[in-house]
Amino acid sequence: MRPLIGFKTLLTSFFLMISMLYILYSSNLLLNNDHHGCSLSLDLSSDENLAAVNNFSSTLHLHEKDMGGGGGGGGEEEESLKTVISLPQSSQRFDTELKHIVFGIAASSNLWEKRKEYIKLWWRPKETRGVVWLDKRYTNRQGQRAALRISRVVSETLRLGMKDVRWFVMGDDDTVFIVDNVVRLLSKYDHRQFYYVGSSSESHVQNIYFSYAMAYGGGGFAISYPLAEELAKMQDKCIQRYPGLYGSDDRMQACMSELGVPLTKEPGFHQYDVYGDLLGLLGAHPVTPLVSIHHLDVVEPVFPRMTRVRALRHLFESVKHDSASIMQQSICYDKRRSWSISVSWGYVVQVIRGVISPRELEMPTRTFLNWYRRADYTAYAFNTRPVMKHPCQKPFIYYMNSVRYDRAKKQTFGIYSRQRSRYPRCRWKMDSPENVNSIVVLKRPDGNRWQKSPRRDCCRILPSRKSSVLYIWVGTCRNGEIS
Repeated sequence: MRPLIGFKTLLTSFFLMISMLYILYSSNLLLNNDHHGCSLSLDLSSDENLAAVNNFSSTLHLHEKDMGGGGGGGGEEEESLKTVISLPQSSQRFDTELKHIVFGIAASSNLWEKRKEYIKLWWRPKETRGVVWLDKRYTNRQGQRAALRISRVVSETLRLGMKDVRWFVMGDDDTVFIVDNVVRLLSKYDHRQFYYVGSSSESHVQNIYFSYAMAYGGGGFAISYPLAEELAKMQDKCIQRYPGLYGSDDRMQACMSELGVPLTKEPGFHQYDVYGDLLGLLGAHPVTPLVSIHHLDVVEPVFPRMTRVRALRHLFESVKHDSASIMQQSICYDKRRSWSISVSWGYVVQVIRGVISPRELEMPTRTFLNWYRRADYTAYAFNTRPVMKHPCQKPFIYYMNSVRYDRAKKQTFGIYSRQRSRYPRCRWKMDSPENVNSIVVLKRPDGNRWQKSPRRDCCRILPSRKSSVLYIWVGTCRNGEIS
């Protein structure tokens, strides 16, 4: 019996050893497979791993040749490869044109005779498409009843059945649009998706009272066609659920919230809930295309000593030559005379004694009051700086006088004239900008500037034979160039 027991023990040990070897082998195989699946996450700090990645790239290149080199087959695999290596959708642009955009203008029947002059400034007969919706304005305790009608402008414009529409752009009758910049802006977005594009108010209090998530209708907002279709299906019932809201734009935002579509913010839409002079805001415009200006009856004319309509018509002389660059700020310094210079192209040049940093100059000066007519710097939804009180640092203002395009040199030639006003006496022992009567700004139009990453233009002081004339070049910054 004893030899038989020894044999059984030996046989059992043998099977146990075979099982252990099998388990070890299987585990090693699994580990190797996992390693191959993650070969792209190698540590590139070692030469061996870098060589592995290079080998992988070579293999991919050879695989491409095998698929495409035959001249016939492999079409599906080629399409598959293109899909894998294609750029993200956010880098694409869509061929949206003015003909694809329909404007819906909310207008007051009482003010139409006056405000239609604003619309004539930017509307292009036989090119611009849109509808003006007139309504009488009367109020009740819960806001404007007329807002119920105006809030349905998008839906009712949709029901007109216009062909080849991609976007609906809403605005007020006291809003001026830069239509070329509207097209440039909307070309960034896929019109086949749901988009609600606009901007908030400049007033922090207004945004708190209404919503930071709301596109203000006066500044204008855009809704893509598919979103307009969805809105039309539910808007009537949606409006009934919000009887206490004040205006049309907050009713619109409430319906957008129910649809789950957030506001895509574009700061070029300007509500301008302010009073006074827009010089501080337009002289330090953010690095984004100027799309609209609102509340034209509330603020002062953009150019002094002109009516509001005439001042805007004068501004559109610059828009005609380079709409993409209108109001775009550039900052430079006259080192010899220690002057800081801020150019808002097509509008104004400001020259200040001393060296002021770009960080300060790109901040709007408080030449305006908030919506409640108070000089309260905490009331704005952006940074501002006070008007200079030191007599030597009061800016010298040069407004655009004329602009023309030189076809031979392919550049614009703008003349900016000094504002006629008394300047306080300065005791600093340095050159005074008061001796400069006019500034000539040279610039090449760049209609494709917003297809590149946003950056402020650079400017340079050019030599001049006359001490009364300052020449400035404005354009794309060179490598290594800073303000």
